[in-house]
Amino acid sequence: MVKPVPPDAEFSIRELSQEFDITPRTLRFYEQKGMINPTRRGAARVYSAVDRARIELILRGKRVGFALDEIKEMLDLRFIDAGNPTTLHAALERFENRKRVLEQQREDVERALAEIQSGLDWLNARVTENEPSEDVKRRARAFEALAAARLEDWTGLPSS
Repeated sequence: MVKPVPPDAEFSIRELSQEFDITPRTLRFYEQKGMINPTRRGAARVYSAVDRARIELILRGKRVGFALDEIKEMLDLRFIDAGNPTTLHAALERFENRKRVLEQQREDVERALAEIQSGLDWLNARVTENEPSEDVKRRARAFEALAAARLEDWTGLPSS
């Protein structure tokens, strides 16, 4: 279970980099894009609990396929302004589209996993039986017949 973060907590760039397994450069990039706003103490960046939460949301958004510009827009406090229905409808449509894409990807992954499982089942059966399937035997006989005919054509000698 994740421990709640006190609202007045402060974090160094190193702490957040380690916690989220990202580079300090990534955090500086998010700062440059205006997605997080650490304060400064001399040359050091000091991140707040709000910055930490925003980083968590940025990474979650990236995992599900949102572009950074879309994530930035969603993180912007004006985004939740209920007084602007156009913004809310556009956001709603974007979320619905992303959901459809993710559902299709999930179906594709499930289909691929089923195909891989079929292949694994077939391979396990071959290992367990240690005997080639009838299809493999049939193809091997056809290949042997073809090879024998070619040898006969090349050598002029009848195959045995």
